[in-house]
Amino acid sequence: MAILIIASHDRPDRWARELLAREPDLDVRVWPDVGNADDVEYVLAWKPPPGALTVLPNLAVVFSLGAGVDHLLADPDFPDHVAVVRVVDPYLTAGMREYVVLHTLRYHKNQPALDQQQCDHVWDDRARELRQADERGVGILGLGELGHACAEALTRLGFDVAGWSRTPRDIPGITCFDGRGGLDALLGRTEILVCLLPLTPETEGILDADLFSKMPKGACLINAARGGHLIDEDLIPALESGRLAHATLDVFRTEPLPADHLFWGHPQITVTPHNAAITDPRSVVVQILADIDRHRKGDALSNLVDTQLGY
Repeated sequence: MAILIIASHDRPDRWARELLAREPDLDVRVWPDVGNADDVEYVLAWKPPPGALTVLPNLAVVFSLGAGVDHLLADPDFPDHVAVVRVVDPYLTAGMREYVVLHTLRYHKNQPALDQQQCDHVWDDRARELRQADERGVGILGLGELGHACAEALTRLGFDVAGWSRTPRDIPGITCFDGRGGLDALLGRTEILVCLLPLTPETEGILDADLFSKMPKGACLINAARGGHLIDEDLIPALESGRLAHATLDVFRTEPLPADHLFWGHPQITVTPHNAAITDPRSVVVQILADIDRHRKGDALSNLVDTQLGY
């Protein structure tokens, strides 16, 4: 039994060290040094090259080294018989919670306008007219592990928080919407919209001009999910028309964001380098090793992904 790590941009050597620190006798390999492909039963992956998994005839389980699994299921040659497990990392959850709270507070406290005033050496008293958190509607698209944690954190800060998911959810203190009609209801009350959805065929391009038109004029957007959720061409017109006031983007259709992309220099857009939340090998390898042990005993895997739904 061998474990293969395919994560060229996600510190593969560190993942290997963490695995071996806990179980020194493991056969751990790092792509592209596969060795005998017949030995590999488990893969730890982040954005593996298309078709990379097809050369592993005995592959049983793939562990996604990130919050989503779209980077795996986008491969048309992904093996149908292989189980996919998502990791649940308290450090990743904490990082996303911090990121969402940070940028929600930036917009709530009107910090972009204050920053511009500092650059301009002016003081406009209108920028000091702040509202209370309970007067500010915040909407969370996606109420999974990350969305749930962010919604609860913002609720504790006093914001009027609502969330939307594909299927009904019940979270104390948070107004929950679901389905297409529920999405429109959420948007109508949302001044700061946070996207934490999984990327699926149904959510691809969900952040578009039609969605923006259903939000209060001057609303703000935070996308920390996937670049594929946003229709790039719709964002700048929404900002320049005043439909949206600001946008914070941590994810992009092409990563890293091309140097000539318009998002870099737009005064109403904040870009960050897909660092809202980073999976930490220290905690995740414990879950992975426990699941490998379960699999070898014939027990059910934790956090198994429904590959048809995409999460």
